[in-house]
Amino acid sequence: MVGGRRSERALRGKLGSPGRPGVAQREDRRRFWALIAKGLSSEDAAIGAGVSQPVGSRWFWEAGGMPPVDVCTVVKAAFWAVSYLCGAGGDCAVADAGRGCARGRASARAGRVHDLAGVAAQCRNAEWRPGIPGHHGEWHAERSSRRPKAAKLAVNAMLRTYVQDRLAGMVVTPGGAAVAGPAVSWKGRRHGPRQDRRWALAWSLEQIAHRLRLDFPHDKTMRISYEAIYQSLYVQGRGALRRELTTCLRTGRALRVPRARSRGRGKSFIVPEVMISARPAEVTDRAVPGHWEGDLILGLESSAIGTLVERTTRFTMLLHLPRMAEHGVGARVKNGPALAGHGAEAVRDSITRTITSLPEQLRRSLTWDQGAEMAQHAQLKVDAELDVYFCDPHRPWQRGTNENTNGLLRQYFPKGTDLSAHSTSALEAVALALNTRPRKTLGWRTPAEAFDGHLRLAQMAVATTG
Repeated sequence: MVGGRRSERALRGKLGSPGRPGVAQREDRRRFWALIAKGLSSEDAAIGAGVSQPVGSRWFWEAGGMPPVDVCTVVKAAFWAVSYLCGAGGDCAVADAGRGCARGRASARAGRVHDLAGVAAQCRNAEWRPGIPGHHGEWHAERSSRRPKAAKLAVNAMLRTYVQDRLAGMVVTPGGAAVAGPAVSWKGRRHGPRQDRRWALAWSLEQIAHRLRLDFPHDKTMRISYEAIYQSLYVQGRGALRRELTTCLRTGRALRVPRARSRGRGKSFIVPEVMISARPAEVTDRAVPGHWEGDLILGLESSAIGTLVERTTRFTMLLHLPRMAEHGVGARVKNGPALAGHGAEAVRDSITRTITSLPEQLRRSLTWDQGAEMAQHAQLKVDAELDVYFCDPHRPWQRGTNENTNGLLRQYFPKGTDLSAHSTSALEAVALALNTRPRKTLGWRTPAEAFDGHLRLAQMAVATTG
C-alpha cells in the first residue's frame, strides 16, 4: 500500500536520515592527514587531531597510508562558505547569493568568499533548495561529493590483467617452466627482515606504466600512470588490485609511507649536535692532530675488527672485538646481547681502552658512520673525553681516510674470512706494518714517524705545564 510519504509516492527507496553532518569528523580527518604529511606517526597524528589512537591507526590502514580524496573537496568548501555567509540557520537563498545579495556583497568585500556565483552553482548541483536548513545542505553536499567514478583498472579487464601479470606473474625458467619459489602467506603487513619473500616478475609500477606505450602504441585505453596503480594497490574499496599484491613491490610495504616521515626517520641516538656539519673547521684542513676516523670491517659470521685512523698522520690502530662465549650456542635471542662482539657496549669499551692510552692533545674528536655500534657515543664522550661526530647517511667519502685504510687492511683481512680468528697481537702486528709504510702524502715519511713527532710534542707540553 502506498503511504503518504513523498518518497513512497515516487516509488523510490527511502533515504536514510541525514543525522548530524560529519563536519567535525571531516575536520578531524583533515587535521589528521595534515599531521601525517608532516611526518608524524599515526598515533601522534590522532592525538593532534583530537581522536583516539586506535581511530587514527584505523584511518591510516583503511586509506592505505594515502589521504582520502574526499577529505577536502570544492563542493564541501562551497557549502562551508554558504553556511558562513548565511549563518547557522541557512536562511539566505542560493539565488540571492548568485545575484549578490547585500549580505553576500558585504561578505565578499570583507574577503570571505571571492566567487559567489561559483558557490551558487555548487549549491545548485548539490540539490540545495531555499528553505532547507544549512546542515541538510551540508549532508547533501557530502553525498554528492562521493566520487562514483570507478578505477580504470576495475573497468578495463585487459589493462588489469597486463598490470597483474607484470607485477605478480610467475618466474619461469628459460624453457618456460614455472618456478614457484618460497611459500609465503599474506599476513596483512610487511615482511620481516631475513624472511622469505614471494617470487614474482616484480616489475616496478613505473616500468609497467611506461612499457604500455611500447606494447600498445595505438591503443589509448591501455594507458595508466604508476600513481594510479599505487592507489589501486593501497586504497581499499577501489575494486581493482588486491592489497596482498604489495608483496611483489620492491619494498614490500603494505602501507605507503609519507615522504616527510621517511625523511625524519633515522637513528634515535643521533641528534643534529653530533652530525659532521657541527664538527670544528680545524678537522677538515688536517692542520691539528688528534682527530680520528673510525669504522668496522666485517667478516664471516658477523665477525668484526674496529679501525681507528688519525687524519693528519694516517696513524692506524685496530680494535680487537672477540665474540662472546654464548655465540653460536642455542637459538639467537631477539633484542638480546650482541654475541658477535661488536655491539654498542663492546665497541665503546674497546675504543675507550685503546684511545685513552694517548695524551689528551691527540684525542680530540672521532668521526664515525651511523652504525648502531656507536649507540653509546654519549658515554664514550664522557669516558674517553672525546667528541664524537657522525657522517651523513650514505656519505662514505666524509671519512675518506678511514675508507682508504680499510681497503689496505683487506689485504690482510679479506672479505668472507673469519676475523675473530686473529688475536690482539696479530692485529697490532698488522697495524705496525701499515704504520711503517712510507706515504706520499706525508713526504714519504711513515705514519709512525709523523705520529711520533706529534706525540713527543704533546709529552713536552705536558711536562712543561707540570
